[in-house]
Amino acid sequence: MAHAIRIHATGGPEVLKWEEVEVGEPGEGEVRLRQSAVGLNFIDVYFRTGSYPSPGLPFIPGMEAVGVIEAIGPGVEGLSVGERVAYGRNMGAYAEQRLIRAEALIKVPENLEDIQVASVMLQGMTTEYLLQRTYPVQAGDTILFHAASGGVGLLACQWASALGATVIGTVGSEAKAALAKAHGCAHTILYTDEDFVARVMQITGGKGVPVVYDSVGRDTFMKSLDCLQPRGMLVSFGQSSGKVEPFDPGILSAKGSLYLTRPTLMTYTASREDLVTSANAVFAMLATGAVKVNVNQTFALAQAADAHRALEARQTTGSTVLLA
Repeated sequence: MAHAIRIHATGGPEVLKWEEVEVGEPGEGEVRLRQSAVGLNFIDVYFRTGSYPSPGLPFIPGMEAVGVIEAIGPGVEGLSVGERVAYGRNMGAYAEQRLIRAEALIKVPENLEDIQVASVMLQGMTTEYLLQRTYPVQAGDTILFHAASGGVGLLACQWASALGATVIGTVGSEAKAALAKAHGCAHTILYTDEDFVARVMQITGGKGVPVVYDSVGRDTFMKSLDCLQPRGMLVSFGQSSGKVEPFDPGILSAKGSLYLTRPTLMTYTASREDLVTSANAVFAMLATGAVKVNVNQTFALAQAADAHRALEARQTTGSTVLLA
């Protein structure tokens, strides 16, 4: 019988339980996957703790994985048993086997390894929509990206640099600063030692930046606004330090008619067309070598709790993959 990580009550990493599960046969429009590699993301923590509402208890967390199709249900076209596929926004990834809608799947190019793809589906498509569609980064832009040595951060540093932008990144240690610089981050700010607002203004000659990408949340939100040019955009796409406190929207006008958006991958890949376009853009960047994947940690899927502890303690860099 297959195993999966299940959550019966929200809480700390200890609520992640390795259990036997009955998978069954695929229904209409579904396939059954045997998974090999599962991506770890902070959104998994949000669902585990209850910061994001769960689909109901118990549930299997995780949003991205790579696997091989074992069985195909009625009405599925364009896929075959034995094909390697991936997905990046579908709850239930922490499992050896699973059923999933065929329309959620993307065929994996032969030249990419499972561990690469598992680490880059959610994070890669997140990077794509942030840099290409939320605020379209242009050559000559100087941008601020928080948590520059994280999974999305390292991808974004490379991608934005390939677009001709200058990246300023905040990091938590000298080692993480070196890692971010090695991946295209032109200026690193050690947030434990420096006031990142003052440093951004120094780098930009007092102009500020047109966009700040902030996945940290509570600890950086208000200061991020202070880094923006008039009519600049704060892209708040995560909350690793906690939820942002309620604030008066008048602050946005007072600080220069600023824009604020709280985007999600679900919205930006809601249609099949957008999903395929986004995934193929990621694969293309990998194929050209403009973006390289950094899987710096792996854990057995059964040890997902340890992986969560490391992620929350900010002991990880780049991407982390759980091996099924």
